[in-house]
Amino acid sequence: MNRVIHFEIHAENPERVAEFYRQVFAWDVSKWDNPAGEYWLIVSGPVIEEGKVAGPPGINGGILRRRGAAPKGGEPVNAFVCTIKVPSVDEYLKRIPDAGGTLAAPKQAMPGLAWLAYCKDPDGNIFGIYEDDPSAK
Repeated sequence: MNRVIHFEIHAENPERVAEFYRQVFAWDVSKWDNPAGEYWLIVSGPVIEEGKVAGPPGINGGILRRRGAAPKGGEPVNAFVCTIKVPSVDEYLKRIPDAGGTLAAPKQAMPGLAWLAYCKDPDGNIFGIYEDDPSAK
């Protein structure tokens, strides 16, 4: 099975977007001195070394300066979207505006499975937040 191993967030203002993800999800984001251009490394969970993990694994990624226009469209989801598992969608929906993000699509039940909402970071990139809840209706 092929697995997603890396993600990238394109941003007009990478520093602002990095701070948003630090504040909301406590991700470790650091600027990388990459000779090929500006790049910020994201660690969203423990690194797996020698097959051992200290906690829940994360898919790590990066932030780079947007090279074209931001996506436009009337639908809240218009691109490849990463969804982040959180302990409480309601709690994170409070954090996101405080850090400069916005709601793209309201919290909705995935009956018998979970709660899901879509949000935008300060650069307009859409991401999902997901809370396991088998009683969701």
